[in-house]
Amino acid sequence: MLEHVPRWLGAALRNVRAGGSKLAIVQEGLGSFATIALSSPAFADGARLPARFTADGEGLSPPLVWGPLPDGTRSLALIVEDPDAPALQPLVHAIVWGLPADEHRLTEGAIVADGGDGPDVGRSSFFREGWLPPDPPTGHGPHHYAFQLFALDGCPDLGSTPGRGALIKAIAGHVLAAGLLVGTYDRGETAKPGKPAVARTAPA
Repeated sequence: MLEHVPRWLGAALRNVRAGGSKLAIVQEGLGSFATIALSSPAFADGARLPARFTADGEGLSPPLVWGPLPDGTRSLALIVEDPDAPALQPLVHAIVWGLPADEHRLTEGAIVADGGDGPDVGRSSFFREGWLPPDPPTGHGPHHYAFQLFALDGCPDLGSTPGRGALIKAIAGHVLAAGLLVGTYDRGETAKPGKPAVARTAPA
């Protein structure tokens, strides 16, 4: 969709970004928590996403793996956000919740609309279930896609298709640990590695 935004408009909006301080993982209401080692076999932290995971390719969700979880973990939730979107809030690319505590991976293409054997998913900022492939405006500069995984002390009831606000409200005060993995993507220029600046990071 955003590939049709003309380069001049993308360049004009280059400094209009939601900001890393608005990512879910740094919201004060979540409290303090430990760190989860979150990674992907498809890209390194801070590196460019392969095109097959974007609107320029097959649009599949990337594979994710994570390390040990703290005692007392009963479920996991994942939200993927783009804090570089030219909007007031980060653009939501995926919400997954109710992952079992003994699960330690999501396979490539696993984030799809409910109805199959995959995990429960919420809605993106475009009100669709499943994975919203990265689709940054041409000329807007590098976008950072923040994969945020939360280990929870319960199994919150989020309804059938929750959005970002419902997820953050439901997990507030129930986060035992969290992991952050960032992939970058852009159109028309070379992406710079690194994570978006955030006001607060998850305690070690």
